[in-house]
Amino acid sequence: MHEVYAVLKGLLDPLFIVFVLMVAAFVVFVRNIKNKADSLVLLLGLVSLYGAGIAPVANYLCYDLERDYMLRQQKDMEHLDGIVVLGHGTKEIKALGETFNSDIGCLRVLHAVEVYRRGGEPNLVFCGRGEGDVSEAQAMAALAQRLGVPREKIKTEINSRNTRENARELAKIIGNKNSRLGLVTSAFHMGRAMREVKKYFRNVVPLPAHYLYSSPGENVVLRFMPQSRELYKTALAFREIIARWWYAVQS
Repeated sequence: MHEVYAVLKGLLDPLFIVFVLMVAAFVVFVRNIKNKADSLVLLLGLVSLYGAGIAPVANYLCYDLERDYMLRQQKDMEHLDGIVVLGHGTKEIKALGETFNSDIGCLRVLHAVEVYRRGGEPNLVFCGRGEGDVSEAQAMAALAQRLGVPREKIKTEINSRNTRENARELAKIIGNKNSRLGLVTSAFHMGRAMREVKKYFRNVVPLPAHYLYSSPGENVVLRFMPQSRELYKTALAFREIIARWWYAVQS
């Protein structure tokens, strides 16, 4: 019964509904045109939307980005001179007068605090300017304090706007290139972040905060139905792939 309920919810997913409507439009379009070649663009759009929205494709892309960081070991969290946390956006709610971390940003802070407690309480350095009145770094620092990290153990870097600038500005705060730093970011972002930070520091330990990849579920039907959550994962993966390509071109 649970599997049936999951499929029924999948049928009501906005992406699935849009996909079905597009399929219906494609059928009508093909029946009413003389030059069938004109339908190829719409067919390509349908195939692309379907592929981007199903779990096997999303998981493949995410796994390819994250596979080098699938293992976590306690020793990675020990004897750190500092923990560096990279931001992932904020959102302002003016009616509340508050700036919140993104969901991914919250996961990064939670993992950083866990490492902080298990690794001898080294300093935490939060990085990122962001676009709101309150920087990503400040929003993350505030959350870390609410989770019990003393203010004197926290540093913020509020000038950087991207991963490359994160690393450059971080080097201005931590002058010792031999410092053993734990780098906290998302697993899909870790490869690019490690390459940038290693330009300035010799001993960097990857500490991925969360993963987009997940092991295939048992419900085969749902895995092959276009779903919004899978499209979101695919979008993040494509953005990271493009960013890696762009950084490589600029190097």
